[in-house]
Amino acid sequence: MANYNSHVGDRREVSPDSYVLPNGLLRKNNHGLWELYVAGDPLERGLANGRLTQELLRRQEAVFVSQVKELVPSRFHRWLLRGFIGRFNRQLTDYIPTAYQVEIYGLSQSASDTLDFIARPYPRLLYFHAAHDIGHALQDLALVGCTSFAAWGDHTADGKLLIGRNFDFYAGDDFSKEKVIAFIDPDIGYKHAMVTWPGMVGAVSGMNEKGLTVTINAGKSAIPNQAKTPISLLTREILQYAGNIDEAIHIARQREVFVSESIMVGSAADRKAVLIEVSPHKIGVYEVPNTADLLVCANHFQSEPYRTDKRNLRQLEESHSKYRFDRMNELIAQTPKLTPGDAAAVLRNKEGIGGVDLGYGNEKAINQLLAHHAVIFQPEDLRMWVATAPYQLGEFVAYDLDEVFERLSTLDAGIPLASDPLNIPADPFASSADFQDYEKFRLQMRNLEAAIAAETTISDAELADFRQLNPMFWKTDFLIGEYYRGKSRYVDALRHYRLAAAKEVTTKVDSALIQKRIRKCERLSK
Repeated sequence: MANYNSHVGDRREVSPDSYVLPNGLLRKNNHGLWELYVAGDPLERGLANGRLTQELLRRQEAVFVSQVKELVPSRFHRWLLRGFIGRFNRQLTDYIPTAYQVEIYGLSQSASDTLDFIARPYPRLLYFHAAHDIGHALQDLALVGCTSFAAWGDHTADGKLLIGRNFDFYAGDDFSKEKVIAFIDPDIGYKHAMVTWPGMVGAVSGMNEKGLTVTINAGKSAIPNQAKTPISLLTREILQYAGNIDEAIHIARQREVFVSESIMVGSAADRKAVLIEVSPHKIGVYEVPNTADLLVCANHFQSEPYRTDKRNLRQLEESHSKYRFDRMNELIAQTPKLTPGDAAAVLRNKEGIGGVDLGYGNEKAINQLLAHHAVIFQPEDLRMWVATAPYQLGEFVAYDLDEVFERLSTLDAGIPLASDPLNIPADPFASSADFQDYEKFRLQMRNLEAAIAAETTISDAELADFRQLNPMFWKTDFLIGEYYRGKSRYVDALRHYRLAAAKEVTTKVDSALIQKRIRKCERLSK
């Protein structure tokens, strides 16, 4: 660490939820978004990040660990998991650029020591960056199902590149509460902005001062047996060092990854976007024809090296990726001259192909009502819009990167960073009775799942009330069917399984399970 600066000063509180350092700033804006700024070499950035976000970092770690405890309730199994994590990540540092190891080390100096039962702070934060990739590999757990698009030329109102994405990574409601817009001024490379969360130095959605953007969408992966370069650190490297598409591809080819991922790279210099599709064994680049001016990305690969890939073909056949891909194309065709406001409407769309009612929370929807964040980029104007809670329904807050970094040069905590006159209004659905019913539904669904597992009793009246909260969602009737089946009420179970089967079921696997339940209940109800 001798070559880095470890003197970043003491954090000073300017006002509630507003702090400054000599090379950094953190504050919560009036839209509920945390705005973080750090500058300097990797150690400076990491130390400043940690000192500024200390409370947020510790809270985010605790939330993540509590989610793990919920998924793995057995202490013995968590002990086994800890051993697996240690072995799985044993060579992780061999694949992470030194600069990012140093930055994470600096950040870890502010991490909690109450979670040392997992690992000490530095390796633990390294593990958490790899955990994001493991979540992608385990997408059958419904951790991810993102949809994004890039449009330009005849598809946008001004002919300029316009990119929109939903980041549907779900690790519990509390995990998404503290959204961070990080503005980074590194000693080497380009200034850049990322939409992220406390403790995360990797990039899942971001844009740099050259108008180069990155967003990531998971592909179908085998369960990896060893961690290599986390995708978010690869995309951070692209964001920091690439000024155009060719430079981004060159960086991607230098790194070994351990899951499959589509990296959408938009470029003001090239005035278009491409997909860099990476996996442990190969890399492909997908570009649309020059006359297309539209690139859509879900959770399957489109480049030539993956045309016959068995996992990718299975993803197309069995998952909801192709459905969302087709729906995105349909929505954009209905709005041929996209504006940022139109992009927000597309990202917020809850209906299925042809406008069919999917119910709320269906993973076939572009808007699955679980997104960690949604973001819109205009790379040629260096503008970005970030959605506020809930999900992508709140106001999209606008930022102009040129203006942001100019204002941050003074480190004046009172200067606003957002360009509020450019904000996109909130979706009226967020204040509707239907949305309130959906929020109640989510809570009651968890309670019903717990009751099914514990074999406890719920009244028919309670089940009827639950059904009315989200009647068009297939899973509503499926879960009621599961409850009745557990109580040996096969006639009632059969009725609800049939209702579920008549709706837009998310995947072929789900449909097959429903049909299996129907056959069993038909047999047992005779």
